[in-house]
Amino acid sequence: MPELDAIGIIAADLEASLAFYRRLGLEFTAFGEGHHEATTDRGFRLMLDDVATIESFSTFEPTSGGRNVALAFGCETPAEVDAAFAAATEGGAGVKQAPFDAPWGQRYATVLDPDRNPVDLYAPLG
Repeated sequence: MPELDAIGIIAADLEASLAFYRRLGLEFTAFGEGHHEATTDRGFRLMLDDVATIESFSTFEPTSGGRNVALAFGCETPAEVDAAFAAATEGGAGVKQAPFDAPWGQRYATVLDPDRNPVDLYAPLG
């Protein structure tokens, strides 16, 4: 059975997206000018492509209105959520939800990447 291996984002501004995700701790390897990948310690990959790269092999039609992807970054501690939130927003990320102690037992926040995709940051409380 197929297993989810990666998430790909088509970035309107590849350099801005790379900078955003680097502030959240990802390290990217370039595979050509328009395709970059980061692999987490758990083996999951985030792929960022510019529009020209996608259009080199397929048609690309941006969506209107809604977001097509949401990412979630698990943190070890509530303080790490706050630090990641600060790093992202100091770098210019939009804010969807400032950090708060959620009733389901997590420190939780959501920032927006350069393409306005929501990126959740969370850690268990206590």
